[in-house]
Amino acid sequence: MNHDKRPPFAAINWHAPWLERYAALGEAAAQQVLAGATVAQAFNHLVAQGAAPDPGVRFVPQADLPSGMAYEQFILERAQVPTRDNLHDFFNGLMWLHWPQTKRRMNQIHGAAVQAQGVQARRGPLRDALTLLDENAALLVAPAALQHALQTRQWQLAFMTLRPLWQQAQLYPLGHALLEKLVYPRKGITAHIYQAPTAIKKDQSIDTSWAHALQAEHLATKPFFPLPVLGIPGWCAENANFYFYDDSMVFRPARAALEVL
Repeated sequence: MNHDKRPPFAAINWHAPWLERYAALGEAAAQQVLAGATVAQAFNHLVAQGAAPDPGVRFVPQADLPSGMAYEQFILERAQVPTRDNLHDFFNGLMWLHWPQTKRRMNQIHGAAVQAQGVQARRGPLRDALTLLDENAALLVAPAALQHALQTRQWQLAFMTLRPLWQQAQLYPLGHALLEKLVYPRKGITAHIYQAPTAIKKDQSIDTSWAHALQAEHLATKPFFPLPVLGIPGWCAENANFYFYDDSMVFRPARAALEVL
């Protein structure tokens, strides 16, 4: 159980490995919020001062979203992101600054689905996948052997036998709910790893490649596999011991193995 009584924005550990690429802008924005700015004001200020790249949207109070209007449609039509003063929306804004092309592409696909289908009680497979991508996904660029071991949930192989291959791997968190959960790390936190239809390489613009890879038909297949992120070498000191991965409540076997059992 978490007993951290600090204000949520002060509780963020900007030295955590999952925040490595986000720390510079994120910490600057968090300091403004702690000084009294709203989350929307903090991000808009960073962009206006040239301290952050322009994501092509502005951040506005949640109250600006008209009653009955879909959140995604509002962003698509007005290039404004309704933003509350909490960690969830803070990390959403931070993702807009770091992955502007990917976030815009997601919004375009989501907005097109809303226009075609309307706002319904059930989202359907495409909108479900987009929500999962937005909230809890990450992109893993890694050697094929490591990717395959993870996809087939061969945890000891992926994290112990193939452990040296993690030096060639990069995980790019996108889900803002995922980053919110990691403010208070626990073993069971699991990301949904997006399986792109084409290879994405580290020497290319990850944002551009990721945005181009997002296609409605592919997303509707829900192309994800689970990864308990604190199993990543360097993300948790305890995972240096192979017993860490014997917790079947977190590192669950593949479905075929469960059927055999």
